[in-house]
Amino acid sequence: SVLLAAGEPEAACVALRRARADLHEVGASYETARVRVRMARACRQIGDHDTAEMELEAARRVFERLGALPELEQVRQLMARAARATCPGPGGLTPREVEVLRLVATGASNHEIADRLVISDKTVARHVSNMFAKLGVSSRAAATAYAYEHDLV
Repeated sequence: SVLLAAGEPEAACVALRRARADLHEVGASYETARVRVRMARACRQIGDHDTAEMELEAARRVFERLGALPELEQVRQLMARAARATCPGPGGLTPREVEVLRLVATGASNHEIADRLVISDKTVARHVSNMFAKLGVSSRAAATAYAYEHDLV
């Protein structure tokens, strides 16, 4: 939280991922959900809106199950704000998917993209899969061709 408040969202993501894993491991679901909300805020600041949405959705489910109404309302407001702010890009891609597509077009591997964007390999794989589905392509080469055809690189 301190790193996030200090304007260091990338460092905050690293610390928050660790905290989320530790809290989850000990079964502290409420605290884990609160960390997920902070993680969503950090992800938004670095432009990773898809991960932010996933974190908020996970937190929403926990708060709903626990009956934590003030926290649930906060998450709903954050989700509504995000829904208003996100405009689909070319091919219906989110801004983060466009960013991933640009890196795919450079020949970067999922692991290299994850390192560059400070996200997990699994999140990159999800972005790539979503991209392929939205663009109607089945390979990185076809996605790269789409990026060049639509002046994204």
